[in-house]
Amino acid sequence: MLNGFKDFILRGNVISMAIGLAVGAAFTAVVTGFSNAFIVPLIGIITRGTGDFSKAHFKFDDVTFPYGLFVSAAIAFLITAAVLYFCVVVPMAKVQNRFTAKKDEEQADIKAALRDCPRCYTEIPAIASRCAHCTSEVEPAPEALALANLPVQR
Repeated sequence: MLNGFKDFILRGNVISMAIGLAVGAAFTAVVTGFSNAFIVPLIGIITRGTGDFSKAHFKFDDVTFPYGLFVSAAIAFLITAAVLYFCVVVPMAKVQNRFTAKKDEEQADIKAALRDCPRCYTEIPAIASRCAHCTSEVEPAPEALALANLPVQR
């Protein structure tokens, strides 16, 4: 029982997730500090107010609604989301597109290569080993196999 738990804890995924959560918490503290130190005062300059939303509230029937806490949290969330999107998501998508675009082009070249079936004379993919129309076995074209990095069949 303890060995299973030890294996679960020492897996790379769990450790990576724990590190990600710790870094995320630290990142949230940095963004909140940035928001309170720079963004809130800038909003105060623009609106000609204090800019400190944390103490903003209104009362209704002797009940206090501290809406300023929500406004501060929303600003911090928007900044966090923007930083993550533009500094992590967009660059990672560009890196993935660079690598997958080449692979997709190669796959498209492999699929686009056609030849005639020697028995029924309909077009089949050059890499096919059986005709989809007459179901006869055919030899795949060696150049299509080379494109697909498959061993040449004999």
